[in-house]
Amino acid sequence: MALNQISVFLENKPGTLSEVTGVLAQAGIDMRALSLAETKDFGIARMIAVDVEKASDVLKEAGFVNSLTCVVGAVIPNEPGGLDRVLKVFNDAHVNLEYMYAFLGGGDGQACMIFRVGKEMEQEAEAALAAHGIRVLTQEDVSGL
Repeated sequence: MALNQISVFLENKPGTLSEVTGVLAQAGIDMRALSLAETKDFGIARMIAVDVEKASDVLKEAGFVNSLTCVVGAVIPNEPGGLDRVLKVFNDAHVNLEYMYAFLGGGDGQACMIFRVGKEMEQEAEAALAAHGIRVLTQEDVSGL
């Protein structure tokens, strides 16, 4: 059930991210979430797209090095401590988080979180969330948001 995230490697210079979003816009690809991390020389744009395979293909055709990574998506309970509740589930299941980012779209103003968990822990993470009544996102869910 894990989601596929596209990681695009970018030169750290003005206009590069706009080139990526322009390629996606021309191809009619809708993004649901985007995170940008940088170092001195390069950046990594991580995104969740409605049509992830097409997005990866058009970016490669445009010369952008990218890869697909499995991530876990979850709807965060819209209440004080909602994120803390999710993080405690991961902690209790001994699931390590490498990074995370959020976007709106879970309904009723709820946030959705994208979690990159430790190597090959996606199924364990999703099972732990589901066992605690936390909605896990599928690629189909992302397309319908």
